[in-house]
Amino acid sequence: MKVRVYYEDTDLGGVVYHSKYLNFCERARSELFFEKGKSPVWQDHHFVVQKLEAIYHKPAFLGDILEIKTNVVKIKRTNLTLLQTIQREGETIFELTVTLVCLKGNKPTRIPHYFLEIFDENHL
Repeated sequence: MKVRVYYEDTDLGGVVYHSKYLNFCERARSELFFEKGKSPVWQDHHFVVQKLEAIYHKPAFLGDILEIKTNVVKIKRTNLTLLQTIQREGETIFELTVTLVCLKGNKPTRIPHYFLEIFDENHL
């Protein structure tokens, strides 16, 4: 998924705020579902972030076109781990390793096949 950096994403110097990288990655995760005509919420099932690790390599700037790539690292019974990279002109400027837990209501549950179909196609 590609995004352009807008003024609202930056500080006065035109540098992207650190938290915006997380927003870009969240948007890319949602797009995995929307591209397949599915929703990230299904029959009271949804994902929440359990853990994340962010590595900032280089800053992004106002007007940059960024590409967010998402790959599955590991799928378990109730959670999955993704590696998301943000690149500018092919160079990785940010990496996010995020573990998502599947919930039904407010309780962890087995990841339904509805969701696994999305993530299997993106497995490394």
